[in-house]
Amino acid sequence: MTEVSPQILVVEDARDIRGPLCLYLRREGFRTLEAGSAEAARGLLTEAQVHAVILDITLPGDSGLVLCAELARAGGPPVILLTALASDEDSIIGLNAGADDYVVKPFNPAALVARLRSLLRRVPPGAQVAPSRRRRFADRLHDPDRQEVTLPDGSLQHLTSGESRLLGMFLDHPDEVLSRQRLIDRVRGRDLGAFDRTIDTMVSRLRRKIADGAAAEGPRIIATEWGGGYRLCAPVEAVE
Repeated sequence: MTEVSPQILVVEDARDIRGPLCLYLRREGFRTLEAGSAEAARGLLTEAQVHAVILDITLPGDSGLVLCAELARAGGPPVILLTALASDEDSIIGLNAGADDYVVKPFNPAALVARLRSLLRRVPPGAQVAPSRRRRFADRLHDPDRQEVTLPDGSLQHLTSGESRLLGMFLDHPDEVLSRQRLIDRVRGRDLGAFDRTIDTMVSRLRRKIADGAAAEGPRIIATEWGGGYRLCAPVEAVE
């Protein structure tokens, strides 16, 4: 059986960037779709299977951040943001919108592909993958296949792929202090230039999503260990 190549949606209004990038991705073994706006991208996302999105922030009409937030709320494919803004604060804004990673323009295509492969590595498209374990913690249920958490009131909270991997790491190691670097390695891959504030932002976002409306609940479930990292303060139970 032939393995299906991942299909990547490139959303970039500058043709001189979008065209060469899609060509490079195809040479690296990916299938590609192209869109020059968020509106065009929405149409492609409803018509085709997309395994990851490379998304420029500055677009005509709705910005890339708007589309990124929509995909995050809907539990859509992972997103790598393209941005001309290089400060930590700008990258954190993108991550707060739901992005899994970001690349600053001008970028090295090989480095972008390395980040893309890191996002796709866990579940290769077309592969036969056994269902992941659902696990219960603090009256919540994590379903990694659906990338969602069922809260105590029965409502569902969608997670980005990065948030789901991050929560999975905590559930793999309950009551264990996990360093920031160890979490970065799990969520984004080794040697990809991540920094401590990035993982802090992702943990903060995950806390809000599992807090069930109570601001103090998230930090009680995932505690900060000053100088050490973070720790899941709840027993974990596998669910059939």
